[in-house]
Amino acid sequence: MLDINFVRENSDLVKKSEKKRGHDPKLVDDVIKSDLQWKKQLKVMEELKHQRNVVSQEINQAKKAKKEAEAKKKIKEMKTVAADIRKSEDKVSKLLKKRNETLKLIGNVLHYSVPIGKDDSENVELRKWGKIPKFDFPIKDHIELAEELDLIDLDTAAKTSGSRFYYLKNEAVLLSQALQRFAIDKMREKGYTLIQTPFMLNRAALEGGVNLSEFEDTIYKIEGEDLYLIATSEHPLIALKKDELLNESELPLQICGVSSCFRKELGTHGRDDKGIFRVHQFNKVEQIIYCLPEESPMYFDMLQANSEALFKELGLPFRVVNICTGDIGNKQSLQSDIEAWFPGQNGKKGTYREVTSCSNCLDYQAVTLNTRVKRKDGTKQYVHLLNNTALTDTRPIAAILENFQTKNGTVKIPKALWPYMSGIKEIKRK
Repeated sequence: MLDINFVRENSDLVKKSEKKRGHDPKLVDDVIKSDLQWKKQLKVMEELKHQRNVVSQEINQAKKAKKEAEAKKKIKEMKTVAADIRKSEDKVSKLLKKRNETLKLIGNVLHYSVPIGKDDSENVELRKWGKIPKFDFPIKDHIELAEELDLIDLDTAAKTSGSRFYYLKNEAVLLSQALQRFAIDKMREKGYTLIQTPFMLNRAALEGGVNLSEFEDTIYKIEGEDLYLIATSEHPLIALKKDELLNESELPLQICGVSSCFRKELGTHGRDDKGIFRVHQFNKVEQIIYCLPEESPMYFDMLQANSEALFKELGLPFRVVNICTGDIGNKQSLQSDIEAWFPGQNGKKGTYREVTSCSNCLDYQAVTLNTRVKRKDGTKQYVHLLNNTALTDTRPIAAILENFQTKNGTVKIPKALWPYMSGIKEIKRK
C-alpha cells in the first residue's frame, strides 16, 4: 500500500493517478478523513495516558505525606482514567484498521508513460524483435506436436489431478530443466544471488506482495492452515526482508528466485489456453531487486533487458508492450510485458502471447512489509522493489515447439539449450 505520509502530502497527485486508473478518487478523501479521525483519537489517548502518569505521581506524593484519604480518591480517579484509556486504545485500533483497509484499495501512483486503455487489447506496443517464421507446410500447435512426439500426457493428468494439469515426458522434461538452468546460469553470470523459496506463505507475508481480495481467483489456500501456495517466487522473496532496516551499503539486492508456481487460472477458455499454455502448476526463474528509490527506473530497464536477452538467445520472436491502465495491477507503477510469437495459436495464423512481466512497484510493497533502508546521512526510507520473469518453463516450451517445428514433424532445439539437453538437438518421433 502507499505510505500514509505520502498520501497526506500528495493527495492531489494520488487522486489524479486514481482517476487515470478509472477509480473513484473519493477513496483518497476517505483515507484522509479516516486518518484525521485516527490522529484525533490518538491525541485523546495520549492525553489520557499523560493524565494517568500525573495521577500516579500524585498518589505517590499523597502516600508519602500520609494523606490516605487523598490517596484513595486519586486511586479511584486512576481506575476511571485506566478504563477510559482502554476504550480509547480500542477506538484508535479500529480507526487505524479502517484507514489502512481503505488505503490498501488505492493503487500505486502510475508512471507518466502508462497508456490509458480499457483492457489488454489496448496495451501499447513498444518494439519487436526477430523474424516471424514462415512455413511451407501445414503447421501444428504445441498440443498436436507434444502428443505426437510423446512429450505430454494431458488425459491422464485430467483424471488424476483435473483440467489444466499435465505430465511432461521425455525431452519435454529435459526442456523444462534446460530452460531453468539456462536462465539460472545467465542470472548468476550477472551477479544475482540464487534462492530457492518455500512454496507456501502465511497470510501476513503474502499480503505484502498482493492484495488477497484481488487474487482470490488465483491463489490456492491450504485448508485448515494459515498457508497459501505461492503464485510466484516474487512473493516469498519480497517477504525475505519483512520488518527489516537495511543499510544503504547493502543495496541493491539482486536475487534470482527459483520455484514452482501454483495458480487457479479461473475463467479462461479456448484451445489457445489449453495444453501447457495456461496451467495450474509451472516452474519459473524470477528476478527481484531491492534498491534505493532513485535507482528503481534504472533497474526496471535492466530487468527488462535481461529477459529480452534470454529470448533473443533462444531465437524466439517477441514484442514488448507497455501495460495500459485497464490491465495494470494495483501494486505496479509501471509494467511492460514480453509477448512471444506462437504460430499455432489464433487458428494457426499465429499471435503474440505474454511470457514475462516486468514491474516497478516503487515502495508500494515495502510499506506493507515494513522494509526500509538507513541512508548514509541517517535518514530512513522505504526501499523500492522490482520484479520480472526471467523464464518460465511451460509457455517457452510451447513457443519452442511451434516456432521450431519441421516438415518432418520434428522440433529443433534452440542452440542456447544444447548444453543442457544431454546431447539432444532435435526432438524426433519415438
